[in-house]
Amino acid sequence: MMTNHPNESRVIESFRKAPAPSGQPKWLAPLRTAGLANFTELGFPTLRDEDWRFTNVAPIAGLPFTPARPVIVNGAESKILGAAPFSQLPGCRLVFVNGFFSPELSRLTALPGGVRVESISRALGADAALIEKHLGKYARTADNAFAALNQAFFADGAFISIPDGVALAEPVQLVYISSAKENGETFQPRNLVIAGANSKATIVESYLCTRNAAYFTNAVTEIIAGDNAVLEHLKFQDEAATAFHMATLAGEFGRACNVTLHSFALGAKLSRNNIRTRLAGEGLECILNGLYLTRDEQLADHHMVVEHAQPHCASHEYFNGILDDKSKGVFHGRIYVHPIAQKTDAKQTNKNLLLSDDATADTKPQLEIYADDVKCTHGATVGQLNEESIFYLRARGIPQATARRMLIHAFAGEIVERIRCEPVREELDKLVWDRLENRL
Repeated sequence: MMTNHPNESRVIESFRKAPAPSGQPKWLAPLRTAGLANFTELGFPTLRDEDWRFTNVAPIAGLPFTPARPVIVNGAESKILGAAPFSQLPGCRLVFVNGFFSPELSRLTALPGGVRVESISRALGADAALIEKHLGKYARTADNAFAALNQAFFADGAFISIPDGVALAEPVQLVYISSAKENGETFQPRNLVIAGANSKATIVESYLCTRNAAYFTNAVTEIIAGDNAVLEHLKFQDEAATAFHMATLAGEFGRACNVTLHSFALGAKLSRNNIRTRLAGEGLECILNGLYLTRDEQLADHHMVVEHAQPHCASHEYFNGILDDKSKGVFHGRIYVHPIAQKTDAKQTNKNLLLSDDATADTKPQLEIYADDVKCTHGATVGQLNEESIFYLRARGIPQATARRMLIHAFAGEIVERIRCEPVREELDKLVWDRLENRL
């Protein structure tokens, strides 16, 4: 859909004037050109677009869009990193400041043979053939203007490649820190994760900030999991309350693999996660898990498409939202079952807990099924705390305020407890508990 927003041409011009990344392979130029063409054709989505009718991106479209530049790391980044969630986790950690790799803050530990964990700008020189095979093949740009913009102008991000049969004992962390000083500063990270057949890994992707500004993060992560791979990916977004966060996560998964994707949205004034997974091998299981906590006038949006392209696959989606003040939560999930995908087992659940009369939730779970031997369910709820549950707890001597806290924590815990990596689960459980306690 053409929007003809007057700012679109200025967005393109501002990025074109920015210094081009050096050392880029020749094959990347057509990919960038295609992304730019798609963004030009699509323009910024509007409320007339069915997939965006609950989320108004006009505040993003009106930003100045100043391409981020590398900065000299100072104590502010080190301080936020030291106090950040997962900071005490062992293992490899790549840190990016304003979207650019920071060797000073990163921790590169010994890895099994053949494993690559590095910035994608550097990897494009050494692993160009492998990256060319996968980059831009899964994140659709024909109907996603923000993914198209990222493809056209991304400068850096993370590249993770795990060979067949290799298991990583410790999580790999990708930490993005914004130190934006001006409104409209724009960061466009690009991540590519390739997990070979029979491999195993946990990846934690975090987005943090050092100060308040109306900056814009536009991230794209592509994940490829080979046959029998076991992969857990967790995205934690806690950006500034004045910032805007747009993210695309696209994946394609092979036969009999097990992939779990978590999304935790706590920060940003407006955030949206576009998640699209293609179940491309028989007998695989994919779990999508999410929690969004909003307050004031925040908006958190999750838009998902799970594509069942082969038989005997299972997908389960569990997303809970806790909304306070005048905030808003949006959930739009679609399960698409191809005619060949017999014996599909798919479940989609979205639950929203409103802590204020002014908080709102828009939820739209969908099933699109073209096979006749399937088991597919979907459901959504929007409501406040159950008064009968509160009465039950009060009847056993628990004060009302404590009873409310217990129920809210349990509601969030339904999502947190599904994290398989124990150190990550424990850290996030504590963080969510503290965050809810501060709000309550």
